[in-house]
Amino acid sequence: MKTILTNKHISIETRKRALQCYIEPVLMYGCEAWTISKQIQNKLEATEMWFLRRMLRIPWTAKKTNERVLNEAIKRRSLVRTIRKRQATFLGHVMRRGKHLVTTGKFEGKRSRGRQREKIMDGLAT
Repeated sequence: MKTILTNKHISIETRKRALQCYIEPVLMYGCEAWTISKQIQNKLEATEMWFLRRMLRIPWTAKKTNERVLNEAIKRRSLVRTIRKRQATFLGHVMRRGKHLVTTGKFEGKRSRGRQREKIMDGLAT
């Protein structure tokens, strides 16, 4: 994808769409289960800026601020916001199933330790 993303003959809008369609889904694989700490958020934002700088062919030694690069690309930071939205959607999906294991972290009833043995009464109940 480097040849497409760094090609000056392709408009910046098309290159941003290619980044959004082909690279961001690979980057965000499984993000619904991530715990986003400040450190991970900073790394995600740095990755997003790295992609934009590569697309605009701005070397890492250039003294350009992130805001200036975002203005040049006519883009806002969106990666972390997209991940948060996907996490909220996934949580809503899980909550619809009627099991509240995600929010409480507890199972109904008391479970004993070790391997659960089948009891005679279990077969009669079903």
